[in-house]
Amino acid sequence: MKALLGVLLLATCVCEGVEPKTALLPPCCRVALDLGNPTDKSLYLLDSTWTSDVGRKIKLGALRGRPQIVAMFFSHCEYACPILISELKAIEQALPAEVLGKVDFLLVSIDSRRDTSAELAAFREKRQLGRKRWTLLRAESDDVRELAALLGVNYAEDARGQFAHTNLVTLLNADGEIAFQQTGLKQDPALLIAAIGKAARGAQR
Repeated sequence: MKALLGVLLLATCVCEGVEPKTALLPPCCRVALDLGNPTDKSLYLLDSTWTSDVGRKIKLGALRGRPQIVAMFFSHCEYACPILISELKAIEQALPAEVLGKVDFLLVSIDSRRDTSAELAAFREKRQLGRKRWTLLRAESDDVRELAALLGVNYAEDARGQFAHTNLVTLLNADGEIAFQQTGLKQDPALLIAAIGKAARGAQR
């Protein structure tokens, strides 16, 4: 019986590229819901393949069913990204428990060359981004550009390997449609928090 329980526990913890010892997997490892076809405004229509910091390869539609608070960043950023992520963590702390239990946070790297899954995993640990609600993704440069264009994020790399980029937080509803966007750093989060609460009421899991 103990051996059987061990096998069952191991099976629940394994997804592609993940160490069996991982006790808690990020949102990208949840079982995808069968919700039919996305709407024509959904970002989940994209057919690109993304890789998480735990090595999981997914389509963005795997995140469907829960609102996503999305930002594009890069792990070697020296100024804007640390501020942006600190603000997202502050929003996480500010959300009521009943809302927080129905939303996730999604960070997408714009640095396809350096931000490997291992780099993103190290970044997660450094910034203490909990696995329960945070997904970190990377993809090839063309796929990143496509998503950035749909979100309205512009970026360009300089000679030092730093990226000038739009500091934008996007709220996707449970179907992957853009529900709200906030541009700039150190903004009053009240409108974003209100929009998150509204989107959470439409969560499908």
